[in-house]
Amino acid sequence: MNNYTEQFLKYKNSIKNLGIEGDADKLEFNFEVLKDWSLFNSFEEIERWYKDVINKKEMTIEEIPLHECKNWSVADDKIYHESGEFFTILGLRVKTDIRECKGGWDQPILKQTGWDGGILGILRKRFEGVPHYLVEAKCEPGNPNMVQISPTVQATFSNIKKAHEGSTPNYLNFFQDGKKVKVHYKQWLGEDGGRLYNKRNLNMIVEVDEDQKIDIINENFRWMSLYQIKKCCMKEAWVGQCLRSIIAHV
Repeated sequence: MNNYTEQFLKYKNSIKNLGIEGDADKLEFNFEVLKDWSLFNSFEEIERWYKDVINKKEMTIEEIPLHECKNWSVADDKIYHESGEFFTILGLRVKTDIRECKGGWDQPILKQTGWDGGILGILRKRFEGVPHYLVEAKCEPGNPNMVQISPTVQATFSNIKKAHEGSTPNYLNFFQDGKKVKVHYKQWLGEDGGRLYNKRNLNMIVEVDEDQKIDIINENFRWMSLYQIKKCCMKEAWVGQCLRSIIAHV
C-alpha cells in the first residue's frame, strides 16, 4: 500500500468517525486537494512549463476588418460562417425593468449552431494509485496570456465534425466511448448568457484504467494533480474558464 492509499483510507475513516456520509468520488476529490500528490512535477516545475509554453507560442494575432474574414459572411441581419457551422452573430432587443438598464437595451449575441457548444473533458488516470489529470496549455486568440491551462478536450461539435477542415481533437475518443472509461462527472452546463445565446457545453471527467497506456501528444500536455490545478486557479489568468467550470463541481 503506497502513502497516498494509506493516507486516503485514514481520511475516509476519520470522516466516517465524524458521522459524515459522503459519496466515494466526492471524498477522494476533497482529499486530493489537501496536498500535492503529483508523481511527475512539483508546482515550481509546472510554473516553468506553463511560462515556457507561452514563450514558445507560435500563434500570432492581427485585427482585421470583418469583411476580410475568410469563409465568414456579413449580412444585414447576421454574421455567419459559410459552412453553416460554428456560430452566428445576431442582434437582440431586450426589454426589462429589473436590470440596471431600465427599459432594456439592444446588443449583438453569439448563437451556437445547434445550441450545444461542444465537449469539455478532463482525462483522469492513476499512477501508482495516485490520481492525475491530463491538461493542456492551450493557445487561444482571446486569452489574456495567449495560453491558458485547459481541459484534455476543449472542442466544439463543429470542430469535432471537422467543419474547419482540420484534424480530430486529441484524446476525443475517451469522451465518446463510455465503455472504455469510468465516468465521474457528466453534465450539460450553460455558458455566459450575456454574450452567448442559450449555449451549453457537455462537461466531463472520465477515468481510464491504471494499466492503460496514454501517449502524450506534445509538450503542451501535462499530467497534473488536482491540488496543482486548484493552485493554478489562484494565479492571474492561468486557468481557462473551461477547466474551471469542470473542476468547480469537485
